[in-house]
Amino acid sequence: MGHDLMVRETTDHLARVLAAGSIEEIWALHLEKMAEYGFDRLLYGFTRFRTPNSFGNADDILMLSNHSQEYLDAFIKSGLFNHAPMVKWAAANEGACSWRLIEEMVEGQVMTATERKVIEMNFAHGVRAGYSISFSDASVRAKGAIGLCAPNETRQHQIDEMWEKHGRDILLINNVTHLKITALPFTLARRSLTPRQREALEWVGDGKTMQDIATIMGLTPATVEKHLRLAREALDVETTAQAVLKASFQNQIFVVAA
Repeated sequence: MGHDLMVRETTDHLARVLAAGSIEEIWALHLEKMAEYGFDRLLYGFTRFRTPNSFGNADDILMLSNHSQEYLDAFIKSGLFNHAPMVKWAAANEGACSWRLIEEMVEGQVMTATERKVIEMNFAHGVRAGYSISFSDASVRAKGAIGLCAPNETRQHQIDEMWEKHGRDILLINNVTHLKITALPFTLARRSLTPRQREALEWVGDGKTMQDIATIMGLTPATVEKHLRLAREALDVETTAQAVLKASFQNQIFVVAA
């Protein structure tokens, strides 16, 4: 494929990503594009509620993947991902990293028993060769990363050779995709706010009093408080201020209606 054609195809793809109106549409485009580079399984994660010692509550992490449910149960639901070498790398770094790092850890026998368990589980599911990308973010509490996994029969040196040729484009595509995903509204664990809950939180965010909000929305103060209480419950927070912050982080308020 000629260089000019590759540049044009990449530009066209990024234009489709930027024009996409939903995370589902973006993810479908990304799966298709990464498959062109030899990555048949992807695992993306993003949180804005990271703590110094963890990625925060698992319910607050947006995860997208086309791995099998069996693998996701073994890797994510079990909590094993917290001990994965490439996840640890992503938490402490930005940019791209070859999974050759795992081979070096195995060869050098420099890993914990839990890390070895993760590697053995990955190998059992054909997760052997690939690259990880850790995204930069303006907030210290935010972290996004993606694991790009090659087919089981592919070896790491083959992926590394491909990356030498196309790594810059792959990194660009993933960064744009990440930025677009985090700019769209997303809800987790069935915690989507209703229109009334969103409107009430928006007025709180604008500094309106309870009586002001009731007048603006044509409701009683008690009904406004009910909407705010349900919003707090949906977002799993204790205060309305926390609800405004969390809903804003999830792009559920102050957004243009689709």
